Amino acid sequence: MPEGDTVHMAAQRLHAALAGHVITRSDLRVPKLATVDLTGRAVLDVTPRGKHLLTRIEGGLTLHSHLRMDGSWRIFAAGERWNGGPAYQIRAILGTAEHTAVGYRLPVLELLRTADEEKAVGHLGPDLLGPDWDPDLALANLLADPGRALGEAVLDQRILAGVGNVFKCELCFLLGVTPWTTVGELAEETARHVPALSKKLLEANRNQPNRTTTGRARPGHRLYVYGRARRPCLRCGTPIRLAEQGDGSRSRPTYWCPTCQRGPAPGRSARPGS
Repeated sequence: MPEGDTVHMAAQRLHAALAGHVITRSDLRVPKLATVDLTGRAVLDVTPRGKHLLTRIEGGLTLHSHLRMDGSWRIFAAGERWNGGPAYQIRAILGTAEHTAVGYRLPVLELLRTADEEKAVGHLGPDLLGPDWDPDLALANLLADPGRALGEAVLDQRILAGVGNVFKCELCFLLGVTPWTTVGELAEETARHVPALSKKLLEANRNQPNRTTTGRARPGHRLYVYGRARRPCLRCGTPIRLAEQGDGSRSRPTYWCPTCQRGPAPGRSARPGS
């Protein structure tokens, strides 16, 4: 599941393969970009911004993409067989003499003037892995809505950019509170710890493919709660619970330990054995 750490790694791979090279193949498979031809232009850099990717191209252009739940960019050497999914899922192809970057299942793909990038990412809060990181601003953003559930607040990219559903669940476990605990119910010290711990989790995973919050390498033990419904908590042995959390427009599977985490939890929607 792409989150800030995953997007950061994708940007590194794209930058290493494309930056400084001239585009020899350009195919953007979305209706509004179907006639765009970027061949002959050099790729200048690929920069992550929260969960967004900005591929800057010679001539003042930026190809903006977002992976959301299951999008991906795959890199292939010249002549290598593509294997990221069926052809109908391809949304973008950027090729150079040595590498081809293929974007699969990209829900967001648009071409902007580089000078207008803020139209796409200007709404984002401080980037946990970016040069603009500002923990004080992130905390102020978080505290601005004390009635909001913490699990929903940390997913709001306008507050801080980079946390997704996996890190949401793990963050709440490490803080010792349920994701339904409102921001205003947090102890002052706990609230102040949210930005720093979020950054620590993403930084620890920014350069490794197997995400972990426990420090353990054993499969099934890399995360404290996410994806571990019905399995015993790695700390106390209590079965991990699962419920949906969301604003009604988009629910997300949410995992927590009812023993290690204090605070409210859903009633009938909580499935202790699911």
